Amino acid sequence: MTGSMRGIALKLSSVFLFIVMASLIKATSDAVPPGEAVFFRSFFALPVILVWLAWRHDLGTGLRAERPIGHVWRGLIGVTSMGCGFAALGLLPLPEVTALGYGAPLMTVIFAALLLGERLRAVRLSAVGLGLVGVLIVLWPRLTVEEADRAATIGVALVLASAVLRALAQIQIRRLVATETTSSIVFYFSLTATLMSLATLPFGWTWPGVWPGLMLVAAGLVGGVAQILLTSAYRGSEAALLAPFDYASMIFALAIGYAVFGEVPTLAMLLGSGIVISAGVMIIWRERQLGLQRSKDRPGMTPHG
Repeated sequence: MTGSMRGIALKLSSVFLFIVMASLIKATSDAVPPGEAVFFRSFFALPVILVWLAWRHDLGTGLRAERPIGHVWRGLIGVTSMGCGFAALGLLPLPEVTALGYGAPLMTVIFAALLLGERLRAVRLSAVGLGLVGVLIVLWPRLTVEEADRAATIGVALVLASAVLRALAQIQIRRLVATETTSSIVFYFSLTATLMSLATLPFGWTWPGVWPGLMLVAAGLVGGVAQILLTSAYRGSEAALLAPFDYASMIFALAIGYAVFGEVPTLAMLLGSGIVISAGVMIIWRERQLGLQRSKDRPGMTPHG
């Protein structure tokens, strides 16, 4: 298997496992509050990550942090995003949460321009506008008076908040990669998420039953494996090649949502998510073109600059 095919296989596996993890969280949403679900997801991912680091003889690197406060900020933003997303899973269909979550890469483009000073060119700006139209189409049935539902409206607000916070977390990761290794970013996020989720303990944690408890443990283990597969995918393949495969999550979400939860996708959901995916692919394509142009402009430079 070539390096590219291996990377694609690892990326698709990670995307599938993340949807499985979300399904497990959704299935337990009636048993435990979101903060407790975040704890299980983060705590039981830690052993998987530590074993992976030990297997790669990378424990020293993975546990070294040059900017601890940066990891704390990334953890605070990320765990809040995760909590909002988990809460939304209990209120909305899995495919709808997945479709609205595609707004995160669009918001990342905007935040990169505002916070990192990245130039917002016409193609990326047009793609963001198109993507927001797609998000609005997915939202439209929730905004009409006839179909308004309080729980669903709260779910929409939560998943949009999660997308915005996830975009901010990506900006923080871009700052961290200047001094931190991928291993340390992965490890310290799980660690800080575990500790920060404990702050929600006074807000209604419950003792889950046997099956919900097993599903929550499985969500943590699956999430840890998915994170490792994702990291491994990008280790040997170009980001521009792998990024479009993120959108395979909609196929997995539609299949699991229908088979497990009996969720039938609406026309608005399918149309809107298709538009958002198209916008995301436009951004990926543009980033690849810019990357190729930068390589031509610096023909004598090493891969490390």
